[in-house]
Amino acid sequence: MATRPGPLTEWPWHRMGNFKYLVMAPVVVHGAHRVMNKGWGDIDIAYALILPSLLLRMIHNQIWISLSRYQTARSKHQIVDRPIEFDQVDRERGWDDQIIFNGLLFYVGYLAMPSVRGYPLWRTDGAVMTALLHAGPVEFLYYWFHRALHHHFLYSRYHSHHHASIVTEPITSVIHPFGEHIVYFMLFAIPMLSTIYMGNGSALVFVLYIVYIDFMNNMGHCNFELVPKWMFQVFPPLKYLMYTPSFHSLHHTQFRTNYSLFMPFYDYIYSTMDKSSDELYESSLKGTEETPDLVHLTHMTNLQSAYHLRIGFASIASKPSDNYEWYMWTLWPLAWLSMVVAWIYGSSAFVVERIKLKKMKMQTWVVPRYNFQYGLTWDRESINELIEKAILDADIRGVKVLSLGLLNQEKQLNGNGELFRQKYPKLGVRIVDGSGLATGVVLKSIPLDAKQVFLHKGTSKIARAVAMTLCGRGVQVIMKQKKEYDMLKSQMPDNRASYLRCSSNDIIKIWIVDNIDEKEQRMAPKGTVFVPISQFPPKKVRKDCTYLSTPAMKIPLEMQNIHSCENWLPRRVMSAWHIAGILHVLEGWSTHECGDDVMDIEKAWSAALRHGFVPLTKA
Repeated sequence: MATRPGPLTEWPWHRMGNFKYLVMAPVVVHGAHRVMNKGWGDIDIAYALILPSLLLRMIHNQIWISLSRYQTARSKHQIVDRPIEFDQVDRERGWDDQIIFNGLLFYVGYLAMPSVRGYPLWRTDGAVMTALLHAGPVEFLYYWFHRALHHHFLYSRYHSHHHASIVTEPITSVIHPFGEHIVYFMLFAIPMLSTIYMGNGSALVFVLYIVYIDFMNNMGHCNFELVPKWMFQVFPPLKYLMYTPSFHSLHHTQFRTNYSLFMPFYDYIYSTMDKSSDELYESSLKGTEETPDLVHLTHMTNLQSAYHLRIGFASIASKPSDNYEWYMWTLWPLAWLSMVVAWIYGSSAFVVERIKLKKMKMQTWVVPRYNFQYGLTWDRESINELIEKAILDADIRGVKVLSLGLLNQEKQLNGNGELFRQKYPKLGVRIVDGSGLATGVVLKSIPLDAKQVFLHKGTSKIARAVAMTLCGRGVQVIMKQKKEYDMLKSQMPDNRASYLRCSSNDIIKIWIVDNIDEKEQRMAPKGTVFVPISQFPPKKVRKDCTYLSTPAMKIPLEMQNIHSCENWLPRRVMSAWHIAGILHVLEGWSTHECGDDVMDIEKAWSAALRHGFVPLTKA
């Protein structure tokens, strides 16, 4: 929203939320009526292209969003190295408003101008005329309108909404108040209406002109330099006819320079070109490879997680993954396709996120595998190879710590990472499974006055550590599985083992659970508090019980570039396993935490609090 919103700021369908696409219903109904009454032969090219062109634009924009986020996560050619936060993602959620708006206007134009109904698919003279009219009146009028928008009166009421994003993403290009978009459409309509008037218009030229506008808009706001230098060397005048991402990024950081739409020659003519444009282009194109201090290695979970990644759909990634939107069922074909492609061609982990905490740099890498694949015995070797490759890559690059997230640390897979420590004893990168801090978070979630707890499963590393600590405090730990009870008791000293009991008759309201199913949850008494110790949350089937979060903490305010949620966790909340890797870097701990090794629980917990991490619950 602009600092002082003026008239026509909100879009007409703003209050409709995700149901705004219903405004396109008249187009669909009209088309269906024509087909039912007169057959497909009654649908001419101009009408047939309206809806497909809108879908094409959305796909085109999404490709740019994913490409930009992937490139800026790698950081090599990033132009503006500043953080993006959730408020920008929320502000730019309506990037498709202008696509809907244009679709409606094209439909109205089709009804109002019968001459377009017999248009051919292509006319070369119309294409040439469109290009000349864009380079002439469109660029000229836009330049001066843009300069007017930077006058304090219009800027505070309209254009400040766009400039609230200093660090741009491709979709930033179309984030403007409704009133601004009306003017922009009038400008872009000049070539289209002129060719209609002159009688040399064609349907494909209209579509390609809109594609050109989208392409240049997205490229100019992508925040990484991609235009090769040889293009300007082969054709030097091109620097006046096509801007670069670094050229336009200066407009968002300096505000009073580089006003041109796509062709910078008016900035040259009126002396508003930023003097550092060429220098920034050269430095951004050359780029520098960043070495993170920490790499958190995770993987995709269910099929929907493909588009919940930061490089997927920005608005979906900015919410917890269990926040299901009604329209997401339409993405299932894309989810299946991405899974198949990842399984066949996913030969290494890829970067999805780049975070900063003061001077510390960290990245999140994703193994291109899903939860169900980790359960396939015959696929474990290939998964371990992917994890091993990521560890060795991090080691070569000089990464200090690599934390294993989700199932990448599964005991049945690689012994909580011990496989890699044994195989490469001279590793420079420290392997961390985060069990010490995760145990600390679980323990701090249990009320201090608790006398008894029920341990659902005792086989995991964290379950053993939790049980050992609670028994040391004099808290009775009750188990039902005799085999697990015997195994756990054999690992405890006698003074602690006396507090471990095997019983199925006790009524206990604090359950420490690990992948508990629905049937087992229904066995809990009313008012039970479920405390998860696994990285995956249980399905909530009891409304009369309380479910705590999986081990996690709120992150410090100083942590920057957080604009996506970590799986099912809320905004600005991070899993204990991820945080553990951060603490290893900040504290300079030089030991691995994998296999049977558990970091000192109080040491890890105290370090987390000291560095600004905040518990989600208070015991």
